[in-house]
Amino acid sequence: MLPVNPSNQSGQQGQTPNQPTPTAANVPPVVSKKKGINPIVPISIVVGLLLLGVAAWLTFQSMSTTRLLEQKVAELEEVEKLKNELDTQYNQAIAELDALKGENEQINAMIEQQKAELLAQKGEISGLLREKKQYDAARREISGLKAKVNEYIAQIEQLKAEQEQLTQDNVRLKTDKDSLAYTLQTKFVENETLSSAKAQLVSEKEELSKSVQAGSVIKVKEIKVTGMKVKKSGKTAEKESAKRVDQLKICFTTIANDVVQPGKEKFYIRVINPKGETLAIDDLGSGTTVDKSGQEVRFTQVQEYEYANDETQLCFVWKPNTPFQGGKYKVEIYNKGYFAGSSDFELK
Repeated sequence: MLPVNPSNQSGQQGQTPNQPTPTAANVPPVVSKKKGINPIVPISIVVGLLLLGVAAWLTFQSMSTTRLLEQKVAELEEVEKLKNELDTQYNQAIAELDALKGENEQINAMIEQQKAELLAQKGEISGLLREKKQYDAARREISGLKAKVNEYIAQIEQLKAEQEQLTQDNVRLKTDKDSLAYTLQTKFVENETLSSAKAQLVSEKEELSKSVQAGSVIKVKEIKVTGMKVKKSGKTAEKESAKRVDQLKICFTTIANDVVQPGKEKFYIRVINPKGETLAIDDLGSGTTVDKSGQEVRFTQVQEYEYANDETQLCFVWKPNTPFQGGKYKVEIYNKGYFAGSSDFELK
């Protein structure tokens, strides 16, 4: 409320006689005086606004920090979860691979190699989680770890199946081999038996043949050797002195043998001098024959004739055209390689 001016009140009641009457031109404007404003109020407002701003900023910062902390916690929890999952998958994989070990060195070596590969892959995944924080890639790798283990197990199972098949094949081959060996041994024994029987038959046949051949030998008798001298007239005369003998006349008589079929027969005559040497000159018909034991026998001359299964006297003359030695001589006659007869004579 504006203060009441007393002069105005008295003026309103009546004008002073000596005071002029105011006009509009000389009347000063009336200034209304209001109550003054406290200067603390604006400052308080500004301070309040600043405090509100600070509070809002602090609130924003607090919320941001809270979100960051929550994000960090979530990341740590995710990392811990992935690490636990990685450890679980890895340990389970190692246990599954170890369970597949056995006595097969090739399979065991493969499993050790696979375990080394899994360990290397685990290290790579741990690096993704620890350094690069590539959680999605780590998740894919962890999922791939299980797939790789399944692939490893499939490879091991296939190798085991192949080894088992190989073992069965080996067992079958061994069985076949043993059976074949038994069959071969049986055949060998049978062949040995047959060979032995055959050898026995051959031996018996040879013995029989020898017996037959021995039985077919034509024996001789009355073997007589006479020293002869050829005279100038061409006639011959018997002589006993070696110096006067220039040829030998050998005669013998065959003995009848009913086993022998009539036909040509050969008689090998062997004249042995006092030194034990066989008189032999190839140009005069000497040669070599084989006796019943397979030994070669040198003969002086061979005489052949038609045997008629009777007793026949045969004679031949040996003319070596060399001087004879004095002493005892021996004559042996062979037929079919068998000894047929012998006789001694002496030249003085």
